[in-house]
Parts: sequence; structure tokens; C-alpha cells
Amino acid sequence: MNMDEKTMVNDTLVGINGELVRYGEMIPQTDNQALKQTLKQFRNACETSQEELYQMAREKSYYVPAAQATSEEVQHVKSLFTSQAM
Repeated sequence: MNMDEKTMVNDTLVGINGELVRYGEMIPQTDNQALKQTLKQFRNACETSQEELYQMAREKSYYVPAAQATSEEVQHVKSLFTSQAM
């Protein structure tokens, strides 16, 4: 099977996004400050790679994001979080 560039980019983005989720789970669960700092550095590098790949995918039309939310939609979502006691 021959994979095309679009498939490879999308698969890589899915993998990176999964890594970011796992870093987000691991970082708050460790008390070891050196490990926490190392995980944050890995997460930051991963986020940089994700952003670069995402920009390339957008430029080549491999990824087309959803339409921008209107200001009313943004306000509605904000109100859902601010109206509830946390």
C-alpha cells in the first residue's frame, strides 16, 4: 500500500495530539519536580511540532478547520462556565 502525503500528515497529527493528551495527564500526577519540568519541556516541543505540521496541513488544504465561532457563540459558552459554581 502506498501512503500519500496527506494521509501521513493526518496520521502524524493524530499521534501528536495523543501525545499531548498523555502529557496533560502525566504532568499534574507527579510530585517529582525534575520529572514534571522534563515532561513540560517534552510537551512544549510536541506542541511546537503539532503547530508546524498543522500550519503545513492548512497551507496544502489537507486540513480545513471549522468555521470561526461567532462572538455570540463564544459568549454563550463563556456563560455556561461562569454561571456555574466551580
